[in-house]
Amino acid sequence: MDQQKAETNSPLDKRATKQKVHVIACGAIAREILAITRINSLDHIDLHCLPAIYHSYPQKIAPALEQAIASARSRGFEKIFIGYADCGTGGAIDKICEREGIERLSGPHCYSFFTGNEAFAARDDDVTSFFLTDFLARQFESFVVVPLGLDRHPELRDMYFGNYRKVVYLSQEEDPVLQAKAREAAEYLGLDYEYRFTGYGDLARELPIA
Repeated sequence: MDQQKAETNSPLDKRATKQKVHVIACGAIAREILAITRINSLDHIDLHCLPAIYHSYPQKIAPALEQAIASARSRGFEKIFIGYADCGTGGAIDKICEREGIERLSGPHCYSFFTGNEAFAARDDDVTSFFLTDFLARQFESFVVVPLGLDRHPELRDMYFGNYRKVVYLSQEEDPVLQAKAREAAEYLGLDYEYRFTGYGDLARELPIA
């Protein structure tokens, strides 16, 4: 935990602001954003989360963001930040950000910014990896099994995951219970298991300060 605090605190301790920032984020990273804001006393962050299930349905993200931005503007928020990477939207979030003059989390998805975008891009051994985060380890059944219909049609497992070789658990907190859940998920999918502690990665450095 000391390691996580150190990596989280170091880039943010030097920052200060009094301007409220409305962060519209994926519900799947709400716990991590709240932890970062608490650890670093970022009281200017006003967090609004879209449904975490959109993680599994990226086509819903951009329309929901447009509505959330309009709502925030109507309530007087001048500074807005998008707590999403591209997240499978095919550039739709970038178009919104360009039009609205706002920024988003960098990177293609949460697996990348938790790892650290540069470190993630540098790896060439993850093409056949299926990633879990703390959130997905907790919610594996609700966010993987049920949306893919594996609870009703287990025979689909090999169709969906036949080209994967391992489950990689990118851990934000070192929690033995979640590690056990992630290992069980790997066994359920018939894949090898790998654990990597990432902490909050680039998320800790990219939350806005002003």
